[in-house]
Amino acid sequence: MKTNENQKSTREYKVYIHRLKTWVEVTEEQYYAYYRDIWATRKRAQSHGQCMCPKSKTWMCDGDCLSCEFRAAGDNLSLDYTVEDGEGNQKSWADDLPDDTPNAQSIMEDCELFCALYQKLQELDPEGRRICELIMEGKSERDISFAHISQAQRSSFAYPFFRYSSFTNMPSK
Repeated sequence: MKTNENQKSTREYKVYIHRLKTWVEVTEEQYYAYYRDIWATRKRAQSHGQCMCPKSKTWMCDGDCLSCEFRAAGDNLSLDYTVEDGEGNQKSWADDLPDDTPNAQSIMEDCELFCALYQKLQELDPEGRRICELIMEGKSERDISFAHISQAQRSSFAYPFFRYSSFTNMPSK
């Protein structure tokens, strides 16, 4: 028993500080707390082929793979990576990304639709159209009901206000 205790207590734990290029003596708890994340990072990078650090140099690992001299591309591929399609043409993966920017035609269609809806609202419910305008101006429910709607009571105004404020996606104040 005494022999095992002596062997365990004589082990020195050192941490290599890569930036300072020095070794620092630490306790066992500090050693494992420092290296636990580094070892996990290195193993994860090795399993993906991104770490080519030889076993004799693992003491140099500080877990900062982006600045490591042993870094490799591994299984991460760029969008500029080219592949051949069925016809033998080269194309990059970036060519397959959808373009989400609206074109001029869709913008014009949306504008025409909005104008038509706005005109229909004016025909069906002119007071509702006015409520929508005031909501978009940022007026509160109180301001709209007392100042801008002719003789509307608060209780009869609450439902249309809620309906139109949810339609315009503007929060009611």
